[in-house]
Amino acid sequence: MTTIREMVDQHRRMKLGTFLVEFATPGIGYILKQAGCDFVLFDLEHSGITLDQLKSALRYLEAADLPAIVGLPSKDPYQVSLALDMGAQSIMSPMVETVEEVRQYLARARYAPVGQRAVALRVSHDRYKARPVPDLLTETNAKIVYFAKIETALGAENVDAIADMPGVDGLWIGHVDLTASLGCPGDFNDPRFVRAVDRIVGAARRTGKPIGRLVNSVDEGLRLYRQGFDFIGYSGDAWILQDALAAALNSLRTAAVT
Repeated sequence: MTTIREMVDQHRRMKLGTFLVEFATPGIGYILKQAGCDFVLFDLEHSGITLDQLKSALRYLEAADLPAIVGLPSKDPYQVSLALDMGAQSIMSPMVETVEEVRQYLARARYAPVGQRAVALRVSHDRYKARPVPDLLTETNAKIVYFAKIETALGAENVDAIADMPGVDGLWIGHVDLTASLGCPGDFNDPRFVRAVDRIVGAARRTGKPIGRLVNSVDEGLRLYRQGFDFIGYSGDAWILQDALAAALNSLRTAAVT
């Protein structure tokens, strides 16, 4: 399996995935893998998916060799190590706004001497394997990936300092929330939004770090890739199902009356 860490290191290669917000079912990993996904953005912030479901879904995705970025449900730094202990190897904090916030997240993401994550032995994150503690700490620290999700005006203002931080492996733009915070909800052509995105993309480019965003169409994904985005999340499970089914049913109804 190509890990998120390996993808991060493959600078400017397009990485394609989708948003998992509804179907944390046993077959979902294989379904998305067979569709060609490189990764999944597994959402806890908006989905109502529980921690028990997260723990199971991570196993389903592992079985299909499909790596996940786990979007944490809130800004509580204690959720960082909890998700990691359940087996997540890549996490994303929402509404990231300041360097101090990121320091708290990073402290919970990696073991000493890099961070302050509490050590858990022979649990989900290590596949219940017994090994020397120094090996566990060193190897785990090396594979953990942290994305800062920039989706507020303040986050965009501070993005250069955030991107400069060691331990921040990538940036992600929450584009709808960013428009709302900037006072132009849903208007992606507003100059305030355009300037904020340019600033965030510039920070990623300057630091050589990846940047991701969800998109609603192939054309939008290609445009953003050319702009500098390399993690492209196409739509999400519920919307893909709904849109495809609606299109097929509408076509059938139209054909039946002509």
